[in-house]
Amino acid sequence: MATQEGGRQLRSTVKKDGTLKLELVTVPIPEPKDNEVVVRIEASPINPSDLGLLFGGADMTTAKASGSKDDPVITASIPPAMMRAMAARVDQSLPVGNEGAGVVVKAGDSPEAQALMGETVAVLGGAMYAQYRVMKAKECLRLPKGTSAKEGAACFVNPLTAIGMVETMKREGHKALVHTAAASNLGQMLVKLCNKDGVELVNIVRKDEQAKLLRSIGAKHVVDSSSPKFMDELVEALVATGATIAFDATGGGKLASNILTAMEIAAGKTAKEFSRYGSTVHKQVYIYGGLDRSPTELTRGYGMAWGIGGWLLTPFLQKIGPVEAQKLRERVAAEVKTTFASSYAKEISLTEALTLDAIAVYGQQATGKKYLINPSK
Repeated sequence: MATQEGGRQLRSTVKKDGTLKLELVTVPIPEPKDNEVVVRIEASPINPSDLGLLFGGADMTTAKASGSKDDPVITASIPPAMMRAMAARVDQSLPVGNEGAGVVVKAGDSPEAQALMGETVAVLGGAMYAQYRVMKAKECLRLPKGTSAKEGAACFVNPLTAIGMVETMKREGHKALVHTAAASNLGQMLVKLCNKDGVELVNIVRKDEQAKLLRSIGAKHVVDSSSPKFMDELVEALVATGATIAFDATGGGKLASNILTAMEIAAGKTAKEFSRYGSTVHKQVYIYGGLDRSPTELTRGYGMAWGIGGWLLTPFLQKIGPVEAQKLRERVAAEVKTTFASSYAKEISLTEALTLDAIAVYGQQATGKKYLINPSK
């Protein structure tokens, strides 16, 4: 519970002895400067991008709980190979949570800050698994009247990623795209966004029920990677849409290579003449997640006009500049209850987030298991 002196905040520490420590600490609530506001955080999603910082490479099957109900502590072992990757953050107590939403409860003297007093705003900037967060007024996205913190909690990472994928497709000269792990909250947003903007989208899922879910919200092209007919159905969808760019959330295994192969076959079906070097149509796969931690396997059979690389939201926003990025944020705010609506399996408090039962669910990053932290609960 918050005190007059401060508020509770979730912290993650990678200790030099190879263990992870998750705990709640009380941090002071500073007085806002002229251009700052204090936001009482009421909703913050647990995104896959949060789990890397939260778990610090630990093997969460080794997690143990200690402390009390009000002051829980979780510890887990970190494999030696992962400890090498964590060297830069050893013994640093780091706050967690990329984005969130809440009510402005205190504001600095500037007109910009005072205008937000009492407003519900969405914020991005880390340390959101906390009861209070001080932000610059210009970094707050004022939510439309009648929008709750829960509805606006995921205004940044997933919506801007979906828009960023479509924008990247357009800027790089492609006309349609492919998305994997497509039944996620992000994937569902992408379906609605592409339908609204008239963009052809090929959705790759792993289960039949996920395919049914996407079709129920208007997805036209859905293929199941577990089906024995997967490659044939993927090629058919690529021929129909002309998609030559893909965004892959899995990262590992053969999926990226299979997509490139299918794109090459699709290009060959519409080619006017044979080329011994393969299609000259550029085929691109961007890996933006790591649901599959195994090595990425490429079996080259797709000519020489192809590329594979990484894609992240922050570098994309930096590339397009603050003016264009703000336009995208304003679109998200305007469509937060429709195109960019999020759904959650459960809403939990900060203390509930540090229980083994909750970690076992949200740590899976499974479709339909997305959790929302309400630090004020």
